[in-house]
Amino acid sequence: MNDTVIKQLGDELYEALQSRTSLSPLIERYPDMTLEQAYQVSLQFLQRREAAGQKLIGKKIGVTSKAVQDMLNVHQPDFGFLTDAMHVEDGSTVSMAEHLLVQPRAEGEIAFILKEDLNGPGITADDVLAATEYVVPCFEIVDSRIQDWKITIQDTVADNASCGVFALGAARIDPRTLDLAKVELTMSKNGEPAGQGLGSAVQGHPCEAVAWLANTLGKLGIPFRKGEIILSGALAPLVPVTAGDRIEMNITGLGSASLTFTD
Repeated sequence: MNDTVIKQLGDELYEALQSRTSLSPLIERYPDMTLEQAYQVSLQFLQRREAAGQKLIGKKIGVTSKAVQDMLNVHQPDFGFLTDAMHVEDGSTVSMAEHLLVQPRAEGEIAFILKEDLNGPGITADDVLAATEYVVPCFEIVDSRIQDWKITIQDTVADNASCGVFALGAARIDPRTLDLAKVELTMSKNGEPAGQGLGSAVQGHPCEAVAWLANTLGKLGIPFRKGEIILSGALAPLVPVTAGDRIEMNITGLGSASLTFTD
């Protein structure tokens, strides 16, 4: 792959987002694509978003828990960027068309809001804890621009870690006041149980997951900035959502969040 192909793929992903269509797996066309090249594709995808007026407000790690890895058949974490256009309000109604969603799935996780910069590599879980202003319950609605979620790690990294939109719950909790590995998530869809999991599902501790992301991006020259939102990964398997669905979640000690979906 050369720079021309990398730019072409980033542009294809952006156009697929805008048209709410999906692409065949990138790895099928370019079987030698490396993770570094996939990341360069994601940067081109981000550049197109920024050129359209979106602002970078955070980063995300995904595919951190064994349950999600098994579901997607991807066995290492992915990583991507958050823009202001991806943020929706807790308790709001999310329009599939307005937010350009095609094959969305909901995941409950813990979001970190930073009070200090973090520059990897060399960041530890303790560094993450010290640099965090507060944590909040978060719904991330992941969505893939790759047809039928047939993704490899290269596909999902290129596709901005399959990010769709996200919502932050109202709670603002000091992470030093509870053990984030032991908090428990419960989710429901349309009033029925839809999954549960512990904070330890993400690499043993959410702070470990965020440290991994800081170090992975740090090696690529991308720091965490004060005020950024960092999504630490799903605590339970992903839940498909369609128009008409309502999802709710609660994380012990952290509070709740909810979203409703329409066409």
